[in-house]
Amino acid sequence: MTTNNSFSYLHGLGNHHESEALPGALPGRQHSPQQVPYHLYAEQINGNSFTTPRFSNLKAWQYRLRPSVLHSGNQPNKMRSDLLQGKFTQTPPAQMRWAPISYKTGHYNIFEGSVKYLYNGTVGQDGCAIYLYTATASMKDQFFINHDAEMLFIPQEGELIFKTEFGRLNIKPGDIAVLPRGVCFQVELLNDKARGYWVENYGQVFTLLSRGVIGANGTTEELDFRIPVAWYEERSGDFTMLRKFNGHVWEHAISHSPLDVVAWCGTYYPYQYDLSLFKPMFTASIDHPDPSIFVVLSSPSLAPGTSNLDFIIFPERWMVADHTFRPPYYHRNAMSEFMGNIRGAYDAKEHGFLPGGASLHNCMLGHGPDTEAYDHAIKQVLKPQYYEGNLAFMLESNKLFEITAEAYESPLREMQYQDCWKDLKLNFKK
Repeated sequence: MTTNNSFSYLHGLGNHHESEALPGALPGRQHSPQQVPYHLYAEQINGNSFTTPRFSNLKAWQYRLRPSVLHSGNQPNKMRSDLLQGKFTQTPPAQMRWAPISYKTGHYNIFEGSVKYLYNGTVGQDGCAIYLYTATASMKDQFFINHDAEMLFIPQEGELIFKTEFGRLNIKPGDIAVLPRGVCFQVELLNDKARGYWVENYGQVFTLLSRGVIGANGTTEELDFRIPVAWYEERSGDFTMLRKFNGHVWEHAISHSPLDVVAWCGTYYPYQYDLSLFKPMFTASIDHPDPSIFVVLSSPSLAPGTSNLDFIIFPERWMVADHTFRPPYYHRNAMSEFMGNIRGAYDAKEHGFLPGGASLHNCMLGHGPDTEAYDHAIKQVLKPQYYEGNLAFMLESNKLFEITAEAYESPLREMQYQDCWKDLKLNFKK
């Protein structure tokens, strides 16, 4: 069985790929032959409607030991049937921040340790949901399929292996992994514990923004994304399949490993990306560009130029602008912002926004640097400065984020977060 990763293009741009774990397992151009090599079953998975334009049509052929129809009847999963529940009755117009999520005692996997914080839109159609996770154990005999959404994983502590129908992805803090809607996978820990964030994207699939005037090079490069090569398990036993379906988690018994795809081809597959390969574009003279220059992935909405969900990073970079307020200036946005910190200090909140923490600045709520960051920024001598050791990210949506009761009532929420601005003085002089 092949276990190495391959380097190739991001899906969603019309790029076709194929991989086989056994020589000759792919039947060639006849994707649904009468008899498949090695007596495998042919099965297709479609990431969008059949009539989606050719340049953006997402599909994959799989050649597997058994088709995906083989399983017992479904029943609600007792432990995590509330994975999308916990709605708070009224989301207040307040800026919010949370300390890093704490580890629980005992052994539990990434989904057993997930806490849903925010959500918007409609499951399976548009919008998103944002979770924080901790985990102390791998998924041994359980597998997961999300019928509702594409999934983005952002580890902050601990390395993860995603064993998928298409192959394996190994990611560490500073990497991301994207699992397409409807793809079966299992998460294994490479360390004693793991912590981070994951996102459900209910809208159009993540893709790369057009560079516009930037031209042919910069920001994200297609060749820096990795996709898995074919890898399969031939394993029988008592397994459980977990299915996220219409906002609830269901389970059913399965007598074999569903990761039994020997070969595949198409434009629909998981992928990963090393965020250190992002090429920041920034001003070389004066002024502060908008954070859209740091977009890694974007889920477009039906409104041109407006995203259902953007994944933005604030990486290590040079700051050279002169006569400029360098931190993020005070602002209010039509887009709602959730932020997470992977490592280091964020330049607008150097002492309160900890790695593993989170913050929410909803639609049209003012936010910006705290008092200390502001006072430093207006007095500092502006010389070229390298922002080293930091990596934060932002999830930006065109809809207001609703908050769950679990997040709103969490002891990790800083009840006096607004105090970070209370010492801003009236400096006005006629």
